[in-house]
This record gives sequence, C-alpha cells and structure tokens, in this order.
Amino acid sequence: MRDSRETFVNHAFVTGFPVRHSRSPLIHGYWLRELGIAGSYRAYEIPPEGFPEFMLQLKSGASGLCGGNVTIPHKEAAFRLSDRPDELSAELGAANTLWVEDGEICATNTDGRGFVANLDERAKGWDRISTAVVLGAGGASRAVIQAVRDRGVKAIHVVNRTPERAQELADRFGAAVHAHPLGALPEVMSGAGLFVNTTSLGMDGEPAPEIDFSMMDEGAVVTDIVYVPLKTPLLRQAEDQGFAIVDGLGMLLHQAVPGFEKWFGRRPVVDETLRQIIIHDMDSHG
Repeated sequence: MRDSRETFVNHAFVTGFPVRHSRSPLIHGYWLRELGIAGSYRAYEIPPEGFPEFMLQLKSGASGLCGGNVTIPHKEAAFRLSDRPDELSAELGAANTLWVEDGEICATNTDGRGFVANLDERAKGWDRISTAVVLGAGGASRAVIQAVRDRGVKAIHVVNRTPERAQELADRFGAAVHAHPLGALPEVMSGAGLFVNTTSLGMDGEPAPEIDFSMMDEGAVVTDIVYVPLKTPLLRQAEDQGFAIVDGLGMLLHQAVPGFEKWFGRRPVVDETLRQIIIHDMDSHG
C-alpha cells in the first residue's frame, strides 16, 4: 500500500515551435502557488520533426511528465498521435490538452470551452441569440464555431476572404454553419447577436478595416480572440458604436482550467489577480 504521507509530484508542460512567447507557464505557475500544490509546468520548444518522439516519451513515462498543453504547430499532430482523443478534438482534428491515463495518451481541445467561458463571465446571457457572425476561416475559427454551435445558436455565418475555406467549415460543422465571401459581411451582420473576429486583423498594432456594426442587434456582443493588444481596433470600433465588447484574454485563461484539473487534481479559478499578472506581462513585453 502507498504511504499516505508520500508526496506525489506531477510535472506538466506546454510545447510548441516557437513557444517562448507562451504565457501558459505564468498561468499554471500562479495556480500551483495559489493552491499550494507541489508540481511544475514548463515550456518545451520542440520542432515538428521531434514531436513524435516527444509523444513517445510522454506515453512511456520516460519524460516524467503527466500531460500538458500543445500549441502551434503541433495541435493536429497531437490529435493524430494520441491514443484516446475525445469527440471534441476528433471533430476539430486538433488537440491542445493531453494527459496520460493507464499508459495511453488522452486528448481533448479546450479552446472552445475557454471561448464560451470567457463570454459567460464577461457578457452574461450572450447565448440568448439566434445568429452569430464569425470573421475568418482559419484554424482558430474551428473551436469557436464548434462551441457556439454546441451552445444552441441556430445560424452561424462564417465570412472569409476565400469562400472555399469557409465552405470547408460549413461542411465540417453541419447545417447551422453557412459560408460567405467577405462582401456578404454587412448582410449577414443584420440582426446578429454575436460577432467574433478569429483573424489576426489588428494584432500587435496592425491596421484593421473599418466595420459598421450598427445593423447588428442592439444587445449584440462583439469579441476578438486576439488579446494583444487587449482592446483591438475592431473592439474599439464596436465600443465606439455602443456595443458590448469582450477581449480575448479570458479565452486564454479559461482554456487552461480543464488541463490543470486533469494534471494536478484541483479545479483552479480564473480571478482578477491572474488576469492582471498576464496584462502586466503583456505590457512589459510590449
């Protein structure tokens, strides 16, 4: 029998290429300290050609890691190389959270859960809508579309410069999702209750096009998955036009919760102190 006084220390990771910019170690380090848990969370920069070996080491236990997060460009490979991916990651074809159970690598994707948890926290009642508009059809839009659809939103209009990319998402996520070219944006925004930017428009001070949000429902929410800067040009435009806005930082924070609970056995809380720690880090690396 195990001695109840014995301390079992779990070690978790984030891996990507590059991964130096990741704020996940800050987030999980804060929770480990706050909850008084003996454990660690470190960044591992692994090039694509080294990722399969990293997964083998994780599965065998040779790495000494119990699980972790996967970011760009490894999310698709993490899904393919895992033994037990769940339905969420299977539909997305990508995983961002891994853990080892009974000698097998389990996988899920928490990006969508992080997205809706952020909206739940900062725009309560946002999901009492019938129509949403998603700008962009890249990899980042998948989890957003999936999560909004799973909340019961009846019509999700995906607008993209390349309509074929948007159509791929409509085919993937079913009848609720409709593909449109960029020129259809004003038409599909009419009466919509949610607008989501999943593109890099406005990131790191890049310019963003002027968007007229006035045709949306008066109680509509506008959100951006970009969080650098915290208030992107699109969010500023929407706020100036009188709409409720939600920045993208909460998505980053909330997507981290399920993984931490898996690896360390306690469910952490996203609080204002953590938010300010990340904002301070963003400002200091501006």
